[in-house]
Amino acid sequence: MQLIPKSEILIESVPPTKILNSEKIILDVGGMKCAGCVNAVEKQLIQHPGVKSVCVNLATEVAVVEVEIGTVDAEALVQGLTATGFPSQLRTAKSAGDKSAIPNPEARQRQEMQGIVRQLGIAGLLLLLSGIGHFGNIGSVIFPFLNDIWFHCGLATIAIMIPGRPILVEGWLGWRRGAPNMNTLIGLGTLTAYIASLVALLFPRMGWECFFDEPVMMLGFILLGRTLEKQARGRAAKAFRQLLALAPQTARLIINPEPEKLIAGANIMEIPAEQVRVGEWLQVLPGDKIPVDGEVRFGQTTIDEAMLTGEVVPVMKQPGDAVTGGTLNQSGAIAIQATRTGDDTILAQIVALVEAAQTRRAPVQKLADTVAGYFTYGVLTAAGLTFLFWYLLGTHLWPDVTMSGAMVMAHNMGDNSQHLVPHTQYSSLLISLKLAIAVMVVACPCALGLATPTAILVGTGMGAERGLLIKGGDVLEKVHKLDTVVFDKTGTLTTGKPTVTDCLVIAESTLPSSLIQLAAAVESGTYHPLATAIQQEAKARELIIPHAVDFHTEPGMGVSAVVEGKKVLLGNWEWFNYHQIKIHETAQQQGQRLASAGKTVIGVAVDGTLTGLIAVSDTLRPDAKTAVDKLRQMGLRVMLLSGDRLEAVQAIAQQLGIANTDIMAGIPPAQKAATIQSLQRGEINTVVAMVGDGINDAPALSQADVGIALHSGTDVAIETAEIILMRNSLTDVVKSIQLSRATFNTIRQNLFWAFAYNTIGIPLAAGILLPVCGFVLGPASAAALMAFSSVSVVTNSILLRRFVP
Repeated sequence: MQLIPKSEILIESVPPTKILNSEKIILDVGGMKCAGCVNAVEKQLIQHPGVKSVCVNLATEVAVVEVEIGTVDAEALVQGLTATGFPSQLRTAKSAGDKSAIPNPEARQRQEMQGIVRQLGIAGLLLLLSGIGHFGNIGSVIFPFLNDIWFHCGLATIAIMIPGRPILVEGWLGWRRGAPNMNTLIGLGTLTAYIASLVALLFPRMGWECFFDEPVMMLGFILLGRTLEKQARGRAAKAFRQLLALAPQTARLIINPEPEKLIAGANIMEIPAEQVRVGEWLQVLPGDKIPVDGEVRFGQTTIDEAMLTGEVVPVMKQPGDAVTGGTLNQSGAIAIQATRTGDDTILAQIVALVEAAQTRRAPVQKLADTVAGYFTYGVLTAAGLTFLFWYLLGTHLWPDVTMSGAMVMAHNMGDNSQHLVPHTQYSSLLISLKLAIAVMVVACPCALGLATPTAILVGTGMGAERGLLIKGGDVLEKVHKLDTVVFDKTGTLTTGKPTVTDCLVIAESTLPSSLIQLAAAVESGTYHPLATAIQQEAKARELIIPHAVDFHTEPGMGVSAVVEGKKVLLGNWEWFNYHQIKIHETAQQQGQRLASAGKTVIGVAVDGTLTGLIAVSDTLRPDAKTAVDKLRQMGLRVMLLSGDRLEAVQAIAQQLGIANTDIMAGIPPAQKAATIQSLQRGEINTVVAMVGDGINDAPALSQADVGIALHSGTDVAIETAEIILMRNSLTDVVKSIQLSRATFNTIRQNLFWAFAYNTIGIPLAAGILLPVCGFVLGPASAAALMAFSSVSVVTNSILLRRFVP
C-alpha cells in the first residue's frame, strides 16, 4: 500500500493540486436549479478530453473535476460551462480577494437571493390582485376592473415578462443544450396555460374558458418556494460559513524580535495573514485571532478553541505551547513563532476536509442520480401521455368529468361579458391541457438533487463545530452499517505517555542505572511512547546517555544498536527468540508477573545475554470506560487490538469490561491490517471501524470500513482515517457515530420524500382520482406542491441540528 503525503491528500484547498498522475480542479458553478442541471454539468465536463471524473454538488454549487496532469485548461472548462448557461469560475486562493473576478459564491448567493426576493415581491402583488378577482364581487364596487378579463390577461402577461422571465430563459437554455430541467417544465406549463387563455380571449366563439390566473399562481408559488429553499440552504451552510470566517485576515509581524520590545509595540508591522512565513514572530493581543499555527515564545494567556475543537473551556498557553490559527486569544498579550502557514495550517486543512466531504456522495444517492438524468424527459413523456389519454379516451369514457376539484378560476367568454362563473363543464381539450400542465409543474427534480447534499452540508458542518471531521457521504453510509469497533491500545485507549515503573537486573554485574543508560542509548534512535518513557526515566535520574550507532528497528518487536562497542537489544520475547537469546525461567516468571499487572515488559540484552527487564505502564484515558460502555449501548461490539503481550492487554481489557474473546494481542503492525481483514471476512460479513493514532495503525485504518483517528496522532494516521477527532476525546468516537447515523437517516428520509412527492404527485396531477372522486391537482396546486417539496427536504436537513445531541 502506498501512503500519499499529507500535502497531497488535502486536495480541495486550492486547485489544481497534483495527486500522483492526476490533479483536481474546483469550480464554483452557478445557475444550477435541480438534479437535472447537476447531471447536465457533469455530462458536459466529463466529455472534455483529459477529464477522468466529475462530482457536482447542488447545495454548495461546486464541481470537483479530476483531470490528467497538464492535459486540461481549467479556463476552457469555465468558459464552456458559462457559455451553456452555468456561470462558473475557477476556485483559487486569490479569487476571494480579486475584485475583478466573478463574485465569490457567497456574494453570488446574496445577489441571487436579492433577485429572487424582488421577483417574489412582484409575483406576490400580482397574485394578490388576481386572487381578489377570484372572490366574485369583492372590491368590484370600488375597483370594477378587478373582474375584467383584460385586466387578468395583463396580470398574467406581467407575471411572465418580469418575475417569470428568468425561469423561461433558463428553461429555454436547458432545452437548447439538450438538458431540459425544472425551469423547462415550469416554463412549458406556464406558457401553455397563458397561450391557451390568450387564444380563448381572442377567439371567444370557440367557447373556451380563460384561466389567466394559473400562470400568476404557478409563478407565485414557485418563487415563494425558491425563496424559502434559498433561505433554508443558507441556514444549512451556516456552520461551514462560520468555519471559513475563523480564518484571520491580518497578522502583527514582529520585525526584530527583542524580549523588551515584544509586547511594547515596537517593531510591529501589520500584514495580511497569508503573507506570514514559517519562523517569523507575531504579536497577538487579547481579543485577536491567532493568525497562523505557531508556538508561544513570550507571555501567557488563555485561548478559546471552541469553534475548532468544540471544547468550551479556554486553554492556558505558556511559552513552548502550540497554538492554532483561527482560535481566539482571550486574556494576555503573547508573541508566537509561526510553524505552519497558509494551506498548511490546521484550520485550512479542516476547511479543505469539510469542503471535500461535501462533494463525496453517499452510495444511496446513486439511484437519485440515475433518475435525475432521465427525469425531465420522463416527465415530458408523462405529460404528453396524460394529454393524449384524456383527450382521446378519458373525457369520452367519463363525459361528466369536471375540473371543479382543481379549485381553479375560469373566465367565461360566452357572451363576451367579463365576469367569473362557476365552471360546470369543460371541453375535452382544456381538461386534457390542464392535466398535462399540472403533470409538468408538479414534477420535482430539485428535491432529488438536494436530498443528499443538504444533509451532508448540515452534518459535516455540525461535525466541524464539534471537532468531528467526517470526510464524506460515503463515510456516513458505512458508519450506518457498523457493527464492530476495534480500538488500538497504546496512545488510543491509553494516554500514550507511559512511565517506567520497574527496573529488574538479571545479570549480577549490572546496575539498574546502567540498564537504563543502555536502554536510553538504544532508544535514542527511534520514536515511540516506550522509547520516550525510557529516555524520560534516564533524564529523571540525571544519567549520562552513551553514544550509540547502527540503529535498527523492527516495528512491534524491538530495537537494536551498538553502544560503546557492545550490541544491545531491547524488545519482547519474540525479538529475543529471533536473535536466539536464551530467556531464563526466572526472567520469564518475572516478566509474567509484571505483564499480569498490566505493564509492558521490555527485555534488555547485551552481546547476546539477557541483562535485565524494564517495565513500563501506561494509564487509561479518563473517558475510555465511558466511551466503551456507550458504544456497547448502541449495539456495537467493542474489540481491543494491540501488539503488546496478552497479559498486558488483558489487564487493560479488564478495566474496560472487554471480554477475552474480544482481545487481539501480540499483533505486530504488519499484521494489523490482515487482522482487520479477517474480521471483515467473517461469517457475518462484519463492518468494522478502527480507532487509532499512530503510524503503525495506518494500514489498519485504511483496511477498516471506517478509520477513526485522534488528531493528536501522526499525520499518516490522520490522512488514512475517514473520521478525525479534533479534541482527542474517546467519547467523540461515540458522538461521531451518532452524528453519522443521524445524518444518513436524514439522507434516507429526504430521498424517501423526494421520491414520494413525485410518485404520488404525478399520478394525482394526471387525474388518476378524477373519475372516482372528482379530485385532481390543478396547475396552481401542483406548482405549490412542487415548490414546497424542495423546501421540506432542506428543512428536514436543518432539523438534524435539533435531534443530534
